[in-house]
Amino acid sequence: MTQSLAFSDPEREAVYRVIAERRDVRRGYIDQPLPEALLHRLLAAAHCAPSVGLMQPSRFIVIRDPVIRKTIHGLFESANAQAAASYTGNQREQYTSLKLEGILEAPQNLCVVCDPHSERGHKLGRQTMPETALYSTVCAIQNLWLAARAEGVGVGWVSILDPERLHEVLNIPAHLVLVAYLCIGYCDHFASAPDLERYGWEKRISLESVISYDRYSEAGTP
Repeated sequence: MTQSLAFSDPEREAVYRVIAERRDVRRGYIDQPLPEALLHRLLAAAHCAPSVGLMQPSRFIVIRDPVIRKTIHGLFESANAQAAASYTGNQREQYTSLKLEGILEAPQNLCVVCDPHSERGHKLGRQTMPETALYSTVCAIQNLWLAARAEGVGVGWVSILDPERLHEVLNIPAHLVLVAYLCIGYCDHFASAPDLERYGWEKRISLESVISYDRYSEAGTP
């Protein structure tokens, strides 16, 4: 009998559970920095993510300095005001009521950037799709996010920031591309469902509505 390559039932259940219970955490952070060993495990999980041509383009900036975080929070407030102005009526009122970041509440932030022009990997897989370098960094972020949930650590992705100004604040070289600004820390709970779903900003669509076979079809697409 050939030995199964699948994990045991409890191990598989844990994988699917952490995927289902991953949340974008924006509130309820506990003022307690992560132990260095734990932070290293999370970064190691990100670093071992798949990457096109084994180029490993992701770079990680851990931010704990409260002065820097306060400056970045100011960038968020400016960008958030601009975003709010793009909505009108009830939708604008709902947008302004949403909690969309935890920059100051989380004990540490993490900026993840990508070096899309790195010669590592000798451009394997990037000749026709150079954007796969960025996709590789997104895979790294997802690895970190799932590992964090398994460790009981909250992660929140803040995308309402001006990339150019963030480059200046964090002294990020121009050739690196900002992919994510994350808030990371222990939190007092994980919500039963994503905030935007619970607060009625958007509804989740069914898996069946986004699957096609053999050729693309929009028959079931919302």
